[in-house]
Amino acid sequence: MGNRQRPRLLPGKLTSAMSFVNPVNKSICLEQVCESNYQKLFKLIPGLMAFKETATGFAPQHSTLHLEIIERTSHTMTVELSHCFNKNKDEYLAPAVKIRVYLDAQLAEVLSDHVRASVTQVFKDPGLSIEIMNYKWRLNYFLQKWLDHCLKKDYLFSADAAKEALA
Repeated sequence: MGNRQRPRLLPGKLTSAMSFVNPVNKSICLEQVCESNYQKLFKLIPGLMAFKETATGFAPQHSTLHLEIIERTSHTMTVELSHCFNKNKDEYLAPAVKIRVYLDAQLAEVLSDHVRASVTQVFKDPGLSIEIMNYKWRLNYFLQKWLDHCLKKDYLFSADAAKEALA
């Protein structure tokens, strides 16, 4: 065995850690991650289809999760899921992951998050398929790990009563 050193990970450097996971066939792995993310999202938020606009997830002694339904069609829905790290939810929401949920295909794909723009904003040239795949991989792998983290906390979601009553 060589004397190869692994880079040390510092707190808050999860994105750096994700760059070490680099599957050979990213397209197949990306599809599997999106399938897994769909299952995990519905396990975390079993009532996802019933919420009209917003919902809040609570877990004892953990920051709240906020869900916003951005768009809904017969086969897809777009949602944003975020942690709220302050009492005022408008102060700091992160990672503000925007997710497209494909209901018929049972896939959940990240469109963007609070630090990374959507693929179409970053890559104007569709010929950059390798770079696009790498970008999508990082976004969706992050979601998979974040959903795992959230599932361990046993969040319970309920509709935000004020907004739901107006809908």
